[in-house]
Amino acid sequence: MDDISRAGLVGGGLSLGAGLGSLFGGGGSDPYKAAAPFLNKIPGATHPYYDQYIRAGNQALWQQYGNYNNLLNNPGQMLSQWGQGYQQSPGYQWQLNQGEQAINNAAAAGGMAGTPQHQQYAGQLASNLANQDYYNYLGHVQGLYGAGLQGLSGINQMGFNANDQMARIMADLLSQQGQLQFAGQAAKNQSEGQGAGDILGGIGAIAGSVLGGPLGSAGGGIAGSAVGNAVSHMFGG
Repeated sequence: MDDISRAGLVGGGLSLGAGLGSLFGGGGSDPYKAAAPFLNKIPGATHPYYDQYIRAGNQALWQQYGNYNNLLNNPGQMLSQWGQGYQQSPGYQWQLNQGEQAINNAAAAGGMAGTPQHQQYAGQLASNLANQDYYNYLGHVQGLYGAGLQGLSGINQMGFNANDQMARIMADLLSQQGQLQFAGQAAKNQSEGQGAGDILGGIGAIAGSVLGGPLGSAGGGIAGSAVGNAVSHMFGG
């Protein structure tokens, strides 16, 4: 065997060795495995910043739902419950005293003091002032109730926004994991395909050196590499 043939054998052996190394040596680091420890920490590190708002939002949602449900199904009962807390306002007694004094003065000036008409005016005044004071109270209660519902709505929206942001983070994380797994598998496939190509090229070169001399070595190597490249593209995508 001449030097050229020996060189063909050596080259073929190197190509074969490289192919075996690529095929069984792992083909480099997997990007998903390298990033996974960091990606897997994201949910645990992120949840504490959102969980409290998510919990508060869920509580506000059901509390708000219960209040609206009561308003729709039995508004009279809620109005009655509000009325149970009614107490005369500080200004009611003052207005009553002022009104009665004016009625008494008018009745005395007209010679009607103590008459049924005088008593009727005094009674109407007390009734009107009491009704006005009661409805003013209900108006304040309704305003406070509406402010409470608005506050619950804000907390509910805050919880929804936190939940939505957390869902987006998890979706992005899953997307990144999927992309890295795809990239890792593609790199692995390409490495395996390249390894198969190197093996075929090496076998071709060795066979050509043994059977066909220098020209056979070159031809075998070229043919093996061509087949190997085809295999590499097929596996590597």
